[in-house]
Amino acid sequence: MDTRYHQLAELLTGFSTKLQPGENVLIDAIDVPDDIVIALIRAARAHGATPQVNLQHTRINRALLHGSTHAQHTLTAGTELARMKKMHAYIALRGGNNIFENSDIPPATTQANARATRPTLDHRVKKTKWVVLRWPTPAMAQQARMSTEAFEDFYFRVCTLDYARMTPGMAALKAALERTDQVHITGPGTDLRFSVKNIPANPCGGHRNIPDGEVYTAPVRTSIEGTLQYNTPTLYQGIPFNNIRLQFHHGRITNATADTNTERLNAILDTDPGARYIGEFALGFNPHILHPMQDILFDEKIAGSFHLTPGQCYDEANNGNKSTIHWDLVCIQRPEHGGGEIHFDNKLIRKDGLFIPKALQQLNPTHLLKTPVPKSRR
Repeated sequence: MDTRYHQLAELLTGFSTKLQPGENVLIDAIDVPDDIVIALIRAARAHGATPQVNLQHTRINRALLHGSTHAQHTLTAGTELARMKKMHAYIALRGGNNIFENSDIPPATTQANARATRPTLDHRVKKTKWVVLRWPTPAMAQQARMSTEAFEDFYFRVCTLDYARMTPGMAALKAALERTDQVHITGPGTDLRFSVKNIPANPCGGHRNIPDGEVYTAPVRTSIEGTLQYNTPTLYQGIPFNNIRLQFHHGRITNATADTNTERLNAILDTDPGARYIGEFALGFNPHILHPMQDILFDEKIAGSFHLTPGQCYDEANNGNKSTIHWDLVCIQRPEHGGGEIHFDNKLIRKDGLFIPKALQQLNPTHLLKTPVPKSRR
């Protein structure tokens, strides 16, 4: 077995979910090698936890969803919720050989399934310790425009980063956001203002997603005014979108276009009333992730990026927006992607992807990738 599997399994069970004796953990594995599941079972038991395994395959999931009925949605949702209520922790590994596997599922079917499974998702997020990660596949290597071997090396380098090194900088960014009223973002095609006043900020350093590296909050629901152009390609409900452009008035998306699939974009934003409001604002800073690959768990952590998310807010940063969607759309502000600035209450916080205040410079790549000096040499 690849020794990196053991290293990753220990990170997920020991650091991310902090499994304790007597706890139940569900390992939800979609199109991943048996060896990583076995490594997770062994790691969970080493911490005294009781592992349960759910094996899934994307092609089978598509067959179940395509042509599904309300009765099937209800049956599946009830079964999954009953099992989730017995769990203390949840570890999901999500692979797949075709990122467009669900592209021909009718939107109404996808939306009906999302509504039916929402209680399971809510219970998992609110009541369990959880962590979610993608699994490296040749399809992901193609998305990243890398060889399979090079992508696997990149994947394990990113996922086993010393996330504890982010802690001081994330604490400083959390404090800065929670002192802020007005946020102003500028860049190519973007001039956007909104308030984050009195909404908590939350650091993410390896406890919920792997890879990780963001601090998120939410805008005051009706405060967003202006225009925003995302420059990161995205995939949602199996459909690709590029250069999504949004206009806001009183917090609501009043106009939405993209280079392709504008009609489908608006259909998604019309899923329910909350889909045209923003549920999350976050800044990403993982120093290993520099380029988009149409995989949101990676793209939302890109160094020098931010994401502003149509749809459901998090309870931990509750701005009152409710929706069955949560679509993390990403804009990169490093110079090679057009640059840009972020101000908090008229103070420059980040320019061209780099944090400016001294306390926040701990989140810049030069600090996060710095090799610690051994104690004997200090």
